[in-house]
Amino acid sequence: MNKEERKNSFIQLGLILNHFTENTPWRDFSCGLTKEEYDSFNELILKTRIYNPWFTEHNIRKSISGIVSMLQKEELENWMNDYNFEEKSPKNVGVIMAGNIPLVGFHDFLCILISGNKIKAKLSSEDNLLLPFVSKLLMNLDERFADRIEFIHQLKEYEAVIATGSDNSARYFESYFSKVPHVIRKNRTSVAVISGNETEQELNAFAEDVFLYFGKGCRNVTKVIVPKGYDLNNLFKAFYPYKEIVNHNKYANNYDYNKAIYLMNQTELIENGFLLMKEDESLHSPLSVLNYHYIHNQNEVDNYLEQNKENIQCVVGTDYVPFGKAQSPSISDYADGVDTIQFLLSLN
Repeated sequence: MNKEERKNSFIQLGLILNHFTENTPWRDFSCGLTKEEYDSFNELILKTRIYNPWFTEHNIRKSISGIVSMLQKEELENWMNDYNFEEKSPKNVGVIMAGNIPLVGFHDFLCILISGNKIKAKLSSEDNLLLPFVSKLLMNLDERFADRIEFIHQLKEYEAVIATGSDNSARYFESYFSKVPHVIRKNRTSVAVISGNETEQELNAFAEDVFLYFGKGCRNVTKVIVPKGYDLNNLFKAFYPYKEIVNHNKYANNYDYNKAIYLMNQTELIENGFLLMKEDESLHSPLSVLNYHYIHNQNEVDNYLEQNKENIQCVVGTDYVPFGKAQSPSISDYADGVDTIQFLLSLN
């Protein structure tokens, strides 16, 4: 299986997955997708919430939509053209995948297979249903992928490792996998920079950066930097369309718990019934909480971002990632800024 064959299979997979971005009746798609596969995957999308309540149908289909964007023919080809793919014996690459948002491990899955290597994936218990089904769709397009994809319970017989986890688990991974080439990802989050000149449309788009996937992704904004004197009601107005999020039981539990803790500690809060805003320079905030702090000038913004760059996944704002696009990374946006393809191609 050469580079072109692998590429064409993923392009075809993108065409297939495009039919799962919405829940629509079956029709003959003429893209290698059978009615049985279509019905089975749609059923799985609907049932996954039983096993993980965070994985709502909307969030799963949103994640699939992001994958489809990556697998567009032009996008995929332009990305691959930036690298020198050499056909050589495939390496066994072990992956410890996160499970915070649906199909979050797909990019590693794509990188390993498109580079000609084999993947041994240890899935998170929170997201262990969707990627195996997607892999079946890929194997149906080219059965040779069956020898290159393995989902495992215990990582062994690997020649390189990509692992994602918390800061604590990252320290363990660094030690445990020290004797093989590895990429270890830590706990990052994202920041928004508000200038005060944003349009209503930009702020409305920004709401998705905060609330999509319930704020559980590393590209979700957990901290907002605002100019001194900024009226935070501008944000609450933009956030209002997401008010129904508090009807989700697990989100509501987090909201009630954090509110109670802050009130007991007499922490000053601003809240609107579904989001708590706390003045705090910390990057990370608990689920249902958005930290904010005031900045006087651009130099302070730059200094803050520079000081915290090792913990920031992306920055949202007028001069940064556009509002509403935090959770729409391009295929070349690598987690923790580590070029996964370059790492894989460097394996001897």
